Amino acid sequence: MRDPYSVLGVSTGADEREIKSAFRKLAMKYHPDQNQGDPAAQEKFAQINQAYEIIGDKDKRARYDRGEIDEEGKDKFAGFGGAGGNPFGGGGNPFGSAGAGGGFAGGAAEDILNEIFGNMGGGRSSGMGGGGPFGGMGGGAGPRQARQTKGQDAEAKLNITLEDLVNDEKRRVHLPTGKSLNMKIPNGVKSGQTIRMKGQGFESRMGPAGDALVTIEILPHKIFKVEEQNLRLELPLALYEAVLGTKIRIPTLEGKVEIKVPAGMSSGKSMRLKGKGLPDRNGNRGDLYVTAKIILPEGSDPGLRALMEDWQDTNAYRPRGPEFG
Repeated sequence: MRDPYSVLGVSTGADEREIKSAFRKLAMKYHPDQNQGDPAAQEKFAQINQAYEIIGDKDKRARYDRGEIDEEGKDKFAGFGGAGGNPFGGGGNPFGSAGAGGGFAGGAAEDILNEIFGNMGGGRSSGMGGGGPFGGMGGGAGPRQARQTKGQDAEAKLNITLEDLVNDEKRRVHLPTGKSLNMKIPNGVKSGQTIRMKGQGFESRMGPAGDALVTIEILPHKIFKVEEQNLRLELPLALYEAVLGTKIRIPTLEGKVEIKVPAGMSSGKSMRLKGKGLPDRNGNRGDLYVTAKIILPEGSDPGLRALMEDWQDTNAYRPRGPEFG
């Protein structure tokens, strides 16, 4: 082990701020996650880590400057008989206190490494685990794999129609990654809901790809009104169709079907087409409610007026209840 001041590139008179700054720069440069497959960088990282454990700690630095401990933090006077017969003296590990999680960093270095790289799995933060490249010195199981960093999630928006909710065709989703994917619309999806597609986000050089987060926007329909899983359709009827009854082809989400309008159909009354609504999460379809709306002819129709006047005189009836006075 070289002189810790030389390893960090600072003078013996450097203050705490200078030492910490030097360690941060070197740790970022030689961290194993940034230098995968480079044993020289890993060895360099171990050296700067150990150097900071000595001169980055006020008490250890003072003991080192007085010549009481060497560059590895071992008591110079303990020899092979110190610390219960441990040939490495007080710590048992020439690379500092690895602790139960393995790795080179001790308390002081760990705080800075966590600050730079984040907590790497709850052990020491050197990214080397298990006592470093020499294995078995910190209670771990050999060199630790480089920390995996998941790629960034890719967010996208997909506009769909009510028709898309009832057919089995997949929709094309264009992601900000440049990829386009075919996506099946899940049953029971709601407008504003986000669908996660694992591993379809941005790639990562040090871990799995991120996910694609696709937010569904259900577009308003021209003729259908959504009521949970049910749909409502307003059916315009001529006066004579409502009075006499008729057969009419009406639209559904899957094409047109013919319904029978019974004679005497009042405006506002509904007919139900079972299973022609939207699917729920289990794939069960709601219903389509067809509500009659009587439409009178535009302009003045003398014949209709005369008929209604005669009807009023001979067949008057009360369409409203007593609450209307």
